[in-house]
Amino acid sequence: MVSLGCPKNLVDSERILTQLRADGYQMSPDYAGADVVLVNTCGFLDSAKEESLEAIGEAIAENGRVIVTGCMGKEADVIRARFPNVLAITGAHEYEQVVEAVHEAAPANLSPYIDLIPDAGLKLTPRHYSYLKISEGCNHRCSFCIIPSLRGDLVSRRPDAILREAEKLVAAGTRELLVISQDTSAYGLDLRHASYPVKSGGPLSGQAPRDVRAHMTDLARELGRIAPWVRLHYVYPYPHVDQVIPLMAEGLVLPYLDIPFQHAAPNVLRAMKRPANDAKVLARLRGWREICPDIAIRSTFVVGFPGETEADFEYLLEWLDEAQLDRVGAFRFEPVEGASANALPNPVPEEVKEERYARIMEKTAAISAAKLQAKIGRSFDVIIDAVGDEGATGRSYADAPEIDGEVHLRDAGHLNEGDIVRVTIEDADEHDLFGVPVTN
Repeated sequence: MVSLGCPKNLVDSERILTQLRADGYQMSPDYAGADVVLVNTCGFLDSAKEESLEAIGEAIAENGRVIVTGCMGKEADVIRARFPNVLAITGAHEYEQVVEAVHEAAPANLSPYIDLIPDAGLKLTPRHYSYLKISEGCNHRCSFCIIPSLRGDLVSRRPDAILREAEKLVAAGTRELLVISQDTSAYGLDLRHASYPVKSGGPLSGQAPRDVRAHMTDLARELGRIAPWVRLHYVYPYPHVDQVIPLMAEGLVLPYLDIPFQHAAPNVLRAMKRPANDAKVLARLRGWREICPDIAIRSTFVVGFPGETEADFEYLLEWLDEAQLDRVGAFRFEPVEGASANALPNPVPEEVKEERYARIMEKTAAISAAKLQAKIGRSFDVIIDAVGDEGATGRSYADAPEIDGEVHLRDAGHLNEGDIVRVTIEDADEHDLFGVPVTN
């Protein structure tokens, strides 16, 4: 990226690059190594416009594949007249269009095994919610996963840097922060959970300068003071996760946990090289629900893992009956080059994987339908994602974008994207809720 102009333009560039990093892109230090070049232009003065045109010309000459954004995007005809081969032109603050143009010019090679953002219909993140990456890499060595070999061990960002980015995102219109990493619970472990000075609490947080510990609980509390909604993803059920549940009960953090359990049968968990104490997990789920009754738990499971027997799979289904998870996704096991699970004996035939996949999805859909039926007649806050002529679509605290359900609203054409409104639930199906905004 070539970023020109004032500090506001620089903030826009950071916003774009943050989203592209979350989408799996890497930044090139030079033209030669880039699949596409972004030029964020300034159009305040004629001299600035000429500098912007020169920067576009240099990028065209050195690389050839150029996307133009920024203030001079309003003069697309001037840019096209001199450089007819630019790939796309957008105006200032049009983060979504810029990222979409990059996706078209250099599609991300997403995989459910190595990427944080779901690959099922990955769409452009609207301005009202943003992914906030707090660390990179992972210290686990799960037998089916190659993330440590690709991205290394855990490397946490300093909490002061995370909080600065969070405040910038909220200032730019973000209302929901989705905290992501490979292992959110391990955040700060590599930093020995040291405390770092936050020089300014910022106008949004209302906090005085203070020290903030590099720890999941402390970070969640601080983020909850900055953004209206904070959602935690990729949380391993370490003991200290218990400390986050009271923050959810207090309303600082959304009562939602995305925990990648992967399986429940002890034999399979051991083969996966994952913690295998399923009974303790069930007890902790009960404890969490006692503190925060409305907490929503989502998870993912792998079926057809090498060595998984019919008894193991039945064990998983029975565990799900008891766990009563709110949202569940499932994957059929696939060998991933470089994963140690590929060498495990007793591979499960493809037709058996398909049959088990259908059974787990049927089981979890029934659980979801029952839990959603129980919400009929209740009222919840909903964040609005899309508005039509008469209705709107949004999400409750229990629904992360792209991977969970939605709330479909009638008589809601007056709302705007990013609004957080009180909604009365009137109906439900297996995955979605249907309701109407509460009128004062």
